[in-house]
This record gives sequence, structure tokens and C-alpha cells, in this order.
Amino acid sequence: MENMHGVVVLAATNRSDMVDPALLRPGRFDKIILVPLPDKESRLSILKINAKLIPAITDPSNPDHVNLEKIAEMTDELSGADVAAISNTAVSLVIHEFLDNHPDVKDIEKKSDEAKVTMKHFVEAVKRVKDQKDLKIGQKVVASYYR
Repeated sequence: MENMHGVVVLAATNRSDMVDPALLRPGRFDKIILVPLPDKESRLSILKINAKLIPAITDPSNPDHVNLEKIAEMTDELSGADVAAISNTAVSLVIHEFLDNHPDVKDIEKKSDEAKVTMKHFVEAVKRVKDQKDLKIGQKVVASYYR
């Protein structure tokens, strides 16, 4: 235990109501810090960070352009991880759509620039992530695979 001097142990949970009270006694996990869900500004920041990594239509003159402000408004009551998952889900939707529209392998490399994330993909991704939050554990495994 001498080597443990100055070590701080942290734990995190989404279900604080399920933590065994014995773990919360003094000298154990005796401090509780509640971290609220991200506000709109924080959700927008998360979306902007993730959007840098994806090929999206960003030209505001294009009716399909991705409006991150609107998406941030749609993601109220979602965690930071959920908001980040929206970008990944939108990319998955584009990939599946692109592969469905280009079954010939030769076309994929030539036309890969056509695969762009649009607002439509983000709206569908928000819906899927929100729907997945309501699933039971066994259903989530299947839903994640097909996301």
C-alpha cells in the first residue's frame, strides 16, 4: 500500500441508483460529482469536432447541407457519447446507401467522392440513436450491428 500514496481512484456510472451503498462509505467512493447532460452549446461543440472527420455537404446554398445548429437542437437530453454516435451513424448510413447504389466494385473507387453526408442522414441518425436508447441490452447489440 505504500506505493499507493497520492493515487486517486475515480469511478463513473450512468446508474447511480444501482451503486452498492457500501462503496459510498467514507474512505471509499465518498465524493459524488454529478455531471449533467451537455447543453446545446456543448452538443454543438461535440458535433463540430466529429464533423471535421466526415465528408459532409457544408455549402449553405445546397439544400442538403448539414446544419449542425439544428442537429444540436434535436439532440436535447442526449449524452455526449450519444451525440458523438450520431456522426458515426450518419456515416454508416451514407456508406450503406453508397454501396447499395454502386454494386459494381469498379464504380466504388471512381465514384467515392459522391459519398457525402447530408442533413437527411443526420436527421435519420438522430432518430436511430434516440430509438436505441430505449432498447433493452440484448436488442442494443443487434441494433449496434445494423446501425
